Amino acid sequence: MVASANDSEHLNQPVRMEDSPDPPFEEVYKSLFDSATAAPELSAVEECELPMIDLEELNLGDISRRACKQKIARASREWGFFQVINHGISREVLEKMREEQVKLFAKPFSDKAACKDSNFSAGSYRWGTPTATCLKQLSWSEAFHVSLSDVLGSHDINNNLRSVMEQFAGMVSKLCEKLVEILGEELGQKWEEKCVASTCYLRLNRYPACPIFPEMFGIMPHTDSDFITVLHQDNIGGLQLVKDGSWFSVKPNHQALVINIGDLFQAWSNNVYKSVEHRVVANPQKERFSTAYFFCPSYDTVIASGVEPCVYRSFTFGEYRKQVQEDVKIFGHKIGLPRFLLQTH
Repeated sequence: MVASANDSEHLNQPVRMEDSPDPPFEEVYKSLFDSATAAPELSAVEECELPMIDLEELNLGDISRRACKQKIARASREWGFFQVINHGISREVLEKMREEQVKLFAKPFSDKAACKDSNFSAGSYRWGTPTATCLKQLSWSEAFHVSLSDVLGSHDINNNLRSVMEQFAGMVSKLCEKLVEILGEELGQKWEEKCVASTCYLRLNRYPACPIFPEMFGIMPHTDSDFITVLHQDNIGGLQLVKDGSWFSVKPNHQALVINIGDLFQAWSNNVYKSVEHRVVANPQKERFSTAYFFCPSYDTVIASGVEPCVYRSFTFGEYRKQVQEDVKIFGHKIGLPRFLLQTH
């Protein structure tokens, strides 16, 4: 779950009169560009391939199934990220999702800002970073941040976007349940709570080309505040993550889905599984699209490790979300799990 200043609404934002699909980054953040002497300083980043896991191995007998589960757990411990193939989401659905997403973001900015024709809840459309005070804090991206409650059971057969979003969400939700169950088993524990439509959501992302500064952040560095995230991305690239204290650029694989551990799973696993910092770097020439599914429990679900000594105190998802929102409002960024450390740590 991207928990950054994007979670705040833009205030007094000018609306473009022309039909450009791009948000008015340069107009709204003119003072930041005028005062900037250089782009955000990003050091050279080595490319890496995430651990690849073929989920078909879960169906090939006891030995293959056991080995596959161990690979999933090892990647979650060592990387906090991995990618999966034979994941159960059809190629047709993924291609339709991409097609409808491209059409949605091609609409005029003013229509998107008003959620015109999409019928999503008010505030679903986000862009930029409302609290940015320098270019390093500016996310050069736009997104529709949509609760599953806005998608499931809509019965709007004339809306291709909502129809394919519902198909995509249903398939990805089953994948999340399977992965969470496996990771719980590898800890010798069982996740009893069900994730619900009112807290799970889809985020449709577009990262416009950024020719002004080639090293602009598409999304600022952050960790996700959910249990696990499933990402489908195109071949443009730009996703980067921290591994062993260094940033690495993730080699895109359009055939695979990217899975990453969120803060709630790190806390529940008592730091066994890692919710690692990641970001997106904008491309100077090409736009990038991705779709993320965030698997979250109900707000009153208690996150507590069954392992002693516990690293974190018990807290509810609602409490965690509220703290993240308060920190973003006050400090301009998320603090996250360190807020919930027990004093002994």
